[in-house]
Amino acid sequence: MHGMRRWLHLRALPFAVGAAACRVGEGEDRGVRRRWCPSSCEQAVRALTLALAPRRAMCEAAEAAAAERQLPIVTTEEVAKHTGGDAGVWVILGSAVYDVSRFVAEHPGGEEKIMLAAGKSVEPFWALYRQHVVGGGGEHLAAKPHVADILAPLQVGWLDPKDVAAAERQRSDDDPYKDEPRRHAALRLLAETPCSAESPLQLVADHYLTPSELFFVRNHHPVPRLDAREYTLFVGGVGGGGREYTLEQLAALPKASVTSSIQCGGNRRAALNEVRQTSGNAWGAGAISNASWSGVLLRDLLHDAGLSLEKAEHVQFEGEDGVKASIPIDKACCERGDVLVAYEMNGAPLPPDHGHPVRVVVPGHVGVRNVKWLRRVVASEEESTGVWQRGIAYKQFGPSTTSVEGVHVEAYPAMQEMPVQSAIVSPLAGASVDPDEPLTVKGYAYSGGGRGIARVDVSADGGGTWHTATLAEGASQPRNRAWAWTLWEVELPLPPTTTEAAPCQATLVCKAVDVAHNSQPDSPAGVWNLRGLANNSWDRVRVNVRAAE
Repeated sequence: MHGMRRWLHLRALPFAVGAAACRVGEGEDRGVRRRWCPSSCEQAVRALTLALAPRRAMCEAAEAAAAERQLPIVTTEEVAKHTGGDAGVWVILGSAVYDVSRFVAEHPGGEEKIMLAAGKSVEPFWALYRQHVVGGGGEHLAAKPHVADILAPLQVGWLDPKDVAAAERQRSDDDPYKDEPRRHAALRLLAETPCSAESPLQLVADHYLTPSELFFVRNHHPVPRLDAREYTLFVGGVGGGGREYTLEQLAALPKASVTSSIQCGGNRRAALNEVRQTSGNAWGAGAISNASWSGVLLRDLLHDAGLSLEKAEHVQFEGEDGVKASIPIDKACCERGDVLVAYEMNGAPLPPDHGHPVRVVVPGHVGVRNVKWLRRVVASEEESTGVWQRGIAYKQFGPSTTSVEGVHVEAYPAMQEMPVQSAIVSPLAGASVDPDEPLTVKGYAYSGGGRGIARVDVSADGGGTWHTATLAEGASQPRNRAWAWTLWEVELPLPPTTTEAAPCQATLVCKAVDVAHNSQPDSPAGVWNLRGLANNSWDRVRVNVRAAE
């Protein structure tokens, strides 16, 4: 196996038990004698932190806490009996034992992922997937505060001190993230491992093509380190036996270039969290970037591989990191779809964070379909399996759905094209502005499916009055092939201050309209969803207006 696949084989796939959206109620009695005690987030963090301290501290803390909460001491042998069915699903974190049976079906990473840790410690899985933990790099892993808050009522016991000591001796110093690439200091880091980092809004308007080092990063696992000289890509599926391509063979095919923005499905999730907590990184407006991509058109590659696609309905992609996603065949093969198997970004080989040596670029579609470190392209009658396509990770439920219990998740369509979107990049929230001068406001606008931007409206009084922005770079893209964002700018008169002697706040608002006359909704409450996806409500930025002199 290649390096990353070997790691996934040995240490399995991610386990992210702490998704904030998947709230689980009080546990039911499953034959273990205990007394539930209300636990604040602070208490939970304290307990788990102690549980992950050095060996002697772990044992002493476990015994003291078990006595205080009347939770039983449990052996690893007993935990190993709880792997599903009537026995329930138990897991270990540090010296604490949790019954996560009711959580399994609602796990954002999919039931099959969480079950890998059933009856065992979650730490080997959390060492790989760290979105909901702190620590690593030689430190013990501990749940982030909101995760600890969710875990606390699920605790059913404390691990036997002898087993805690044994686990401490066996804990490996091997860190799957030790070879992560260096990243630009200007990126706004939301999570270090796996890396989630926004493009700096302050610099967006300076570059129509985002410099590669400032392009937002969204990784699901450690960055694979692939040798371009040994790289191969399999292309096959229905209607043909398939073949493998080296990077040199891909580069020998007709080369095409596409300028396309890529936007994470969770872009602007933080605004949805102000309505109600969702799950995932609290992205601001910087989970989108724009680049020029070069490689071979997917439709040309499928033809070169000799595939007959009459029976194909989807094209599946699989990355070296285990991510699987697919797109409809009509997008993949359309002459105006411009789907690219790319090996260059902004005129240079793809950087490690962005898929080196080969990725797929699916213009107009949500970021997760743009699979990085591409290893397999398969024409199929079915869409991809797995959490990124069929699970809840990229399914947008309605505002009334606050749990997926009883929901037929696979019946919901997977996200593909993104809705019309815009955001303000200058001035930033909290900036101080002068009341007597027109305020220059800048931003970006984008719509999925290649729909260009027809208009951007901007307000300085919370939406009371509007001014039409001037569309700049990106405004002249071909109709229905507008894969890149459009930058815009406008000068606004500020509303009068309430008093001449005191400063006040002004609320800047923007909304875009695309060429299909889709417009952004005004309130995030109306587009709130469990996973915090596709927030395209009006972007609001509050600035401080200085007192008049």
